[in-house]
Amino acid sequence: MSEEYNLQGLSILIIDNDTFSSASISEAMRGFNATVYSVETVKKAADILSREHVQVILVALQLADEKFLNMIKQYKVKHADSLFFLLTEQNYSLVEPMDDAVKRILNDYFQKPLDAARFAEVVGTSFGRPPSTGTSLSIVEPIISRAKPYFLFRSYQMRAALANLPEISSSGQTVLISGETGTGKELVARAVHMLSTRSDGPFVPVNCGAIPESLIESELFGHEKGAFTGAHKRRIGKFETAHKGTLFLDEIGDMPMSLQVRLLRVLEDKKIYRVGSEKRIPVDVRVIAATRIDLESAVRNNLFREDLYYRLNVLRIHLPPLRDRPDDIPILALHFLERAFDEMARPQPYPSFSPETLHLMQRYLWKGNVRELRNVMTRVATLLPNDAHFVFPHHIMPHLEDRETGVVADEALQSREGIFIPTGTDLAQAQDMLIQETLRQTGGNRTKAASLLGISIRTLRRKLNRDRNN
Repeated sequence: MSEEYNLQGLSILIIDNDTFSSASISEAMRGFNATVYSVETVKKAADILSREHVQVILVALQLADEKFLNMIKQYKVKHADSLFFLLTEQNYSLVEPMDDAVKRILNDYFQKPLDAARFAEVVGTSFGRPPSTGTSLSIVEPIISRAKPYFLFRSYQMRAALANLPEISSSGQTVLISGETGTGKELVARAVHMLSTRSDGPFVPVNCGAIPESLIESELFGHEKGAFTGAHKRRIGKFETAHKGTLFLDEIGDMPMSLQVRLLRVLEDKKIYRVGSEKRIPVDVRVIAATRIDLESAVRNNLFREDLYYRLNVLRIHLPPLRDRPDDIPILALHFLERAFDEMARPQPYPSFSPETLHLMQRYLWKGNVRELRNVMTRVATLLPNDAHFVFPHHIMPHLEDRETGVVADEALQSREGIFIPTGTDLAQAQDMLIQETLRQTGGNRTKAASLLGISIRTLRRKLNRDRNN
């Protein structure tokens, strides 16, 4: 949790003429043991920077005029390790028209109201201050190591989904893979094949939804010369092609009912008939099927044969949508971005994601799942300026198909109720009202209340003790 970050020894300069916002951020940062300077004008900021070594500069966008930005450029030349952040209103696009020279010195930008705990995490990580608790990401389970050539993940959702992958792969049984479009069903099927005893045999994919109904029978089972109009020569079907290997039937839910009977018979007898032939041909094929639709519901609605469903659903793997495993988004995005840069022959070092960009991507719904993420990263890599050092939110936003409604609010913000604070209320009294209301909503849970308020638990305790003593 971000509240465990210790920023002792780091100094932060906050430049914002919004006194409530500035006071809130300052107090939160002091709760993380940082030294904080808070000013309302650029002139006062210049005075501090002339006599103090400040590692972190956070300035409200409306105060970042050309004169100030030139001063920051000069300061960063002198102090290359310093971080420069902008604080914007609720609009990422405000940063986009800024001068490219400014973007080169910018480390990131954050929206108001600032999530102080997350900001502390960004600052702490940048200066090598890991939290005092947490599990190292360098610990890689054997299953992840074996699956890495096919897909990348570190979320517990994917660990659970693929926990039995080695046993499933070696069993030789029929497998049904379910999940939304773009979740990587074919990649998992390929992994099952490569981890099985059939890995030396062919892997033959067939998209049942992409082949016209009139052709799919011939596609799967083949046909003899003259079997129908246009059959000028014998054709070997996918089942025969996959002999001694694996046949992957993608979007099995789109298979016509008439063909489902033949497929069931092949799965039971392990023999096929080519169209136009009475000869039975033995096939040694493992079938892996995938579906984006709920086959159980399709069975209830008489859209899919019940007996075929149970014959396919011997072993089951369900892949969660990308929005339900946000921990996987950073490593996937980086993989796709670097792969695109590599294909473009862009020289290294490659630009990196700013923390706010990662936060944006982890909150986006990704309705197209991993496939959509891959496509967005390809577009970003193609259009990113050659001199860019970071990928900022304004580089990502134009490529998100549902950028207006696709970004979900933080869980904390979604769960908050409002309180009315009359104009003219004393600042200290307003803070007390907010703290008490937050504690009420969390049932007195101070840790959760501190997280919602964006302050450390230490700061919250100090405020409550102060109120008790007054």
